[in-house]
Amino acid sequence: MDRGVFIDGVWREGRAGVFSNTCPATGEAVWQGAAADPADVAEAVASARLAFREWSRRAPQERIEVLERYAEEIGKRTAAIAETISRDMGKALWDSLAEAATMKAKIGVSIAAMKERAGDRTETAAFGSAQLTHRPHGVMAVFGPFNFPGHLPNGHIVPALLAGNTCVFKPSELAPGVATLMAECFNAAGLPPGCLNIVQGGRETGAALMDAGINGLLFTGSAATGVFFHKHFAGRPEVILALEMGGNNPLIIWDPADVEAAADIAAQSAFLTTGQRCSCARRIILPEGRFGDAVIDAIEARAKALRIGAWDEPGIFMGPLVSERARDQALAFQEMLRAHGSRSILALGGQARGGGFVTPGIVDTTEATGIPDEELFGPLMQIVRVKSFEDAVARANATKYGLSGGLVCDDDAMWNVAYRDMKAGILNRNRPTAGASGSMPFGGPGLSGNFRPGAYYAADYCAWPQASQLAATATRMTAPGFPA
Repeated sequence: MDRGVFIDGVWREGRAGVFSNTCPATGEAVWQGAAADPADVAEAVASARLAFREWSRRAPQERIEVLERYAEEIGKRTAAIAETISRDMGKALWDSLAEAATMKAKIGVSIAAMKERAGDRTETAAFGSAQLTHRPHGVMAVFGPFNFPGHLPNGHIVPALLAGNTCVFKPSELAPGVATLMAECFNAAGLPPGCLNIVQGGRETGAALMDAGINGLLFTGSAATGVFFHKHFAGRPEVILALEMGGNNPLIIWDPADVEAAADIAAQSAFLTTGQRCSCARRIILPEGRFGDAVIDAIEARAKALRIGAWDEPGIFMGPLVSERARDQALAFQEMLRAHGSRSILALGGQARGGGFVTPGIVDTTEATGIPDEELFGPLMQIVRVKSFEDAVARANATKYGLSGGLVCDDDAMWNVAYRDMKAGILNRNRPTAGASGSMPFGGPGLSGNFRPGAYYAADYCAWPQASQLAATATRMTAPGFPA
């Protein structure tokens, strides 16, 4: 049985009940351990609080050197990390290998971001000098998602540690395995005990962590959970919240010369990682008429030809959804769209091999009414047909989210309109919506977050600025009307 609690550099069993995780591709048990109970969580936070004093006082260069060694340790374990991710949540091995590589690359990017966005500066002043520095918050709770169980929490933990914070990490109960390897890498890198503690478990463990006297909560996941966190900490401005909560993302395709290239971009935007990326395109917006018909035909052909299989099968594009429950939710969402007047072009269906396996689906929602503005984490593409480009932009913006979006077109003037008017934190031209750079911010307006984007801008929420005026000696003050 795996250990469910990692405190002061040592794994042990948690005090709560045992939970397990099965691979959605094979059905085999891949992780089983005893979850952390409130006492375990309190101990993890107390340990991180104690470690914070020494870690936060280290010179920034010393912290950088520890994180650079961590990057080296990840590099040594790339294959093991990728296989663990794939076995846990089912994604294709090539996809998990890319995730492991991104985890390693995150360290260099985070170091550069910290120096640029949260560094120190001194300016000469008449009285002496003015100084800017940045201070860590304290103990940061990191809640990890299942879809990128290594990369996304790593993207919070690394900048938080660089800034001098300590962390308590709760992985997703649907993908707990990679946390063991991350802890191993940090131990090998020489991270002091207590600077990163890990508590495995589900909602009860997460609830205990929220109430354990943390200084910040860093989260990537669903809008419903993010809104719950936001409400929970209402009236507590001293707790920093960084929330990334997905999107109902639009991709407009408008008269590019290459229909086949447009279909490639649309299919990859919607079906990459079995639609389990928060930046996947959910809504494809097309003009009425022959061009739109041709794009749909080309997308359908690709969807039918996508290779689907278990994570270790060669040449697959899609693995299963993360669980049978996720599969059932995708099927139910498709039925809901039909009930609201949508027309199936290609039905999403469960595969005979069971588990979380589904085939991709395409649904025309043009004539539907009353469709909820919600994100489905799965390979179900909604097609919307419109009369004009102005209508297309309006439909793209008809969402309470704002994470990602895109336009496929050859017309520079058309792109300039979309660039000005589309509301999305990640807005791409002639590229999949799921394409994002680690050297750029990641986040968006509306229900996609609370205006604390991650990736390169994670440095902003991992430290607070302190401005000082400095004089070598005290001197007499003067001002109009002030006694001499």
